Amino acid sequence: MKKLNFLLAIMVLLGFTNVKAQQLPMFTQYMFNDYIINPAIAGTHDYDQVKTNYRYQWIGIKDGPKTYLLSYYGPHKTQPMGWGGYIFSDKTGPTKRTGVYGSYAYNIEVTGDIRVSAGIFVGMVQYDFDLSAMEFDDESDPVLLHGNNYRKTIPDASFGVYVYSSQFTGGVSMNQLLSNKIQMTDTIVNKDAIGKLKNHIYLHGSYNYNINREFDLKPTLLLKTMLGVPPQLDISVRTVYQKMAWLGFAWRTSDAVSVLLGYNYNNMINIGLSYDLTVSQLSKYSDGTLEIMIGVKFNMIKQSGKSGGKRKLR
Repeated sequence: MKKLNFLLAIMVLLGFTNVKAQQLPMFTQYMFNDYIINPAIAGTHDYDQVKTNYRYQWIGIKDGPKTYLLSYYGPHKTQPMGWGGYIFSDKTGPTKRTGVYGSYAYNIEVTGDIRVSAGIFVGMVQYDFDLSAMEFDDESDPVLLHGNNYRKTIPDASFGVYVYSSQFTGGVSMNQLLSNKIQMTDTIVNKDAIGKLKNHIYLHGSYNYNINREFDLKPTLLLKTMLGVPPQLDISVRTVYQKMAWLGFAWRTSDAVSVLLGYNYNNMINIGLSYDLTVSQLSKYSDGTLEIMIGVKFNMIKQSGKSGGKRKLR
């Protein structure tokens, strides 16, 4: 049963049990792919774009979390709306989550260049536990009577609202709206105590401050909260040179400080790199977290102002 305790610890880390833990993947460079935290962002640009993120968390800890994500989104050619989708894989040791989502959003003009958009994600998430990747002290442990693999697929949905202009953005989204349960087997823990997917609320915003013809200053923030869990705040500030290269720093409450580097090639290709230095108790075991982001803008199918898409590739 000693090894089973490790499995339960992994489940705690992933937020599958009713404990105080975030249940969704996190990204330090969320500001470059904010669509994945708020579906209302689809259609707010004048172009289609593809973004990919890779995050290797807690380097130095065996089987630390690794997250892969690929997203695509863009506007309708003539109407003030947009759509898109993303797929992701989030693996930690013997546990894995794989998901696919599609989205729709509609935006309206409020005043001047300020617009409001609302959108929804609908998708499916698959949860896997691979017990063959673990060693048990007792091979007759009841947890093994049902085989080496547990798999559960559930529907999921999110909703978001987003306010934006050429200078600022702000939004709120609610995730895991269906509040499903993940029940793998009755032999792991009590049926009423496992796998409740709780609503997550994200508040996010950014501002573009023009210092002079050469430099821009871009602060961003992301507040994540769920019932019964202390809120977590991500704050970052980037200095952008000639809208081409940037250097920034970020802070995540009670977790990490980060360095962000990036380059924008010909206003078409974004490449970003971040490194998180862990400041929690995990710093005794982890060498930090590495994250890579690549974004491609293409197919300029709208003129600025017709759909409110006035934001530039960041």
